[in-house]
Amino acid sequence: MASLVRAKKYLGQHFLTDKNTAKKIVDALLIDGSFDTVVEVGPGMGVLSDYLLPEKRYTTYLIDIDTESIVFLKQKYAAYQQQIIGADFLAFDFKKITQSNCAVIGNFPYNISSQILFKVLDNRQQVPQMVGMFQKEVAERVAAPPNSKVYGILSVLIQAFYTVEYLFTVNSGVFNPPPKVKSAVIRLKRNAVAALPCNEELFMKVVKAAFNQRRKTVRNAIGSFIQPHHRLDELLLQKRAENLSVEDFVTLTLQLQVSHE
Repeated sequence: MASLVRAKKYLGQHFLTDKNTAKKIVDALLIDGSFDTVVEVGPGMGVLSDYLLPEKRYTTYLIDIDTESIVFLKQKYAAYQQQIIGADFLAFDFKKITQSNCAVIGNFPYNISSQILFKVLDNRQQVPQMVGMFQKEVAERVAAPPNSKVYGILSVLIQAFYTVEYLFTVNSGVFNPPPKVKSAVIRLKRNAVAALPCNEELFMKVVKAAFNQRRKTVRNAIGSFIQPHHRLDELLLQKRAENLSVEDFVTLTLQLQVSHE
């Protein structure tokens, strides 16, 4: 049966084959009452699904863009037909399966891992938690604290709304085919921030501008946003983007907002 689904390079598929790792990923979901539905992204041949589908504390939906995987999964899990959906997760509307909160889990395709994170971010009101396998480099970037070389746009935007935990590293030998890089599992848990106290669109623009020229001081990197009447925190402007916390970026955005009011 396992030979029925070929890993497709264009979909970034590397199927997890180790059951112990699969169980560790599923066990990393915190059953804290914040969700009653779980969405598994890219289930492939169901190594995570084996642990997710029988769970009674939540209802699991499997979403995969790969029609070959969908056919395989519907044969494998005959009792769960309605919970297996052939769709592009990046375009999927969570409200099609639940009006309440859902957690997102998966051994994510590496070629769209950043897009998956932004999809979760865009739906943060409905997604209180995410547990996922990423390329190690991406996982480290998302979890990185300020003053780290890998701290960047993704770190700030995700950490503005989620607490990120780097859980464990996974070697390439537990996949078929083995990726050329190490992998890692992280957990995102939504924090208490429902909305930032500043203009969120401007916040994102400022963060992106600051990191797009990360070798420059913040003043030089975000110069196009600064007007003569702005009264900005000089200490923050003298630093580089990687030295600023989420709160620092919020402070700067509030100061830059003055011209818009």
